[in-house]
Amino acid sequence: MNMMKIILTIAITMAITVTLTMKGIGEAEENNLPSEQHTENKLLLPSKRGSRFLAEADKNPRAADHCHKDNEVCSLFGRNSTCCNNKCMDLSTDDKNCGACKKKCKFTEACCRGQCVNLSFDKRHCGRCNNRCEKGQFCVYGMCDYA
Repeated sequence: MNMMKIILTIAITMAITVTLTMKGIGEAEENNLPSEQHTENKLLLPSKRGSRFLAEADKNPRAADHCHKDNEVCSLFGRNSTCCNNKCMDLSTDDKNCGACKKKCKFTEACCRGQCVNLSFDKRHCGRCNNRCEKGQFCVYGMCDYA
C-alpha cells in the first residue's frame, strides 16, 4: 500500500512539473511575438513547421488510379493496362489479374505474358519470366538443365 502512495505521489509531481514547464514555454513564445500579433482576441497562428506529407508535390506511386471502366485512362499508364475493379492493372504481369480481371495465379505460379506459369518447371519461363531454356534442356527447380 505504501508503494502505491509513493508511485501516485511521483506521478502527480511529474504531471504538475510538466504543466508548469509547458505554461512557461507558452508565455515565453507569446512574449516574443511581433507587436502587431498582440491583440485583444489573441490570434491563433499555425505552427511554423509544415507537414512533410503536405509538402509532397508528386503523386503517391502506390495510390490507385481510378478509371471507372474507362480503358482510355489506363492506356496512358502502360501498353497493356486495363481497368479492373476501378484500378488500372497490367494484365501481363499482375498475379491477381493475370490475362483477365480477377484471374488469380496459384501460390506456386507467377504471371508471365498474361499466363499463370510455374517458374520451377516451365521451359519458356525457367526461374523468371521470359527465361527460355535452350533446345534439348529441361527446366528443373528454376534452372535450365539442372545437374
